[in-house]
Amino acid sequence: MILAERKWFYPLVYLTLGIIAFLPLYTEQPYDPSQPQPVINEILVAAAQPYADWGWVFHLGTLAVIGLSLWKACLGGRAMAAYFGLNYLVIAAVQTSAQTASYGFAVHTGALIAGVLLGLLWLWVAWKGALTIDWKAIPRWRWLLLPFALLVFWSPIAFDGGRFVFNFNPLLLLTSPDYGLAYCFMTPVVLFLLVLAYPNVDGFALRVTAFNAVLYGLFNLSHWSNPDTVVMGVMHLPLIVLGLLTLFLPRFARERSVSYA
Repeated sequence: MILAERKWFYPLVYLTLGIIAFLPLYTEQPYDPSQPQPVINEILVAAAQPYADWGWVFHLGTLAVIGLSLWKACLGGRAMAAYFGLNYLVIAAVQTSAQTASYGFAVHTGALIAGVLLGLLWLWVAWKGALTIDWKAIPRWRWLLLPFALLVFWSPIAFDGGRFVFNFNPLLLLTSPDYGLAYCFMTPVVLFLLVLAYPNVDGFALRVTAFNAVLYGLFNLSHWSNPDTVVMGVMHLPLIVLGLLTLFLPRFARERSVSYA
């Protein structure tokens, strides 16, 4: 029996991811450990600013690997997995730490470790060639999830006067710096593509990515309690919705196959 088939394996993996997610932040100035969200918000705002002009790179990169997978499925799948891995490593490098106004230099420790692990995991998937999208065999219902992916790919938001607001500038569809440089906006696009690819995707990578998305989606429900961050709450819905659906997709797909047998 392979390790992943043992009953304790995935609970242990999920517990490990949960422990990583709850690791304390590092800050030069002390913060209230029961209120990490203000620190994280400052990190996210400050971290993205130096790279605001590079948003187009990640949009075009995503479209390029999708186009390649339409042309040659196996090669495109490898490229897509490698792109996911590299993007997660970039996010770990640039989004998880920043010089903040209130807390000095701050590091989102859990997000840093998770980003590195996800990056290495998807590079491993690329090396194995364990991701392929058969575009002709995708069940129609899966396309209903496309609006969630498009929302975060567009990332029509801005930080204005101490609060997050919507900015529906159509140019952001190709230039928004938040998509490729923010874990919570990049991951739903990854999950949507994995849903399209399933079952032609490594099961371990699928579950780890989905569970970590659910974790951070739940954390970000706190945005709904603050009028200044409700927009961010809306923008995190794709993360938790696609995370939950992807996490339970193997069971759902298995039950459907049995029901049609």
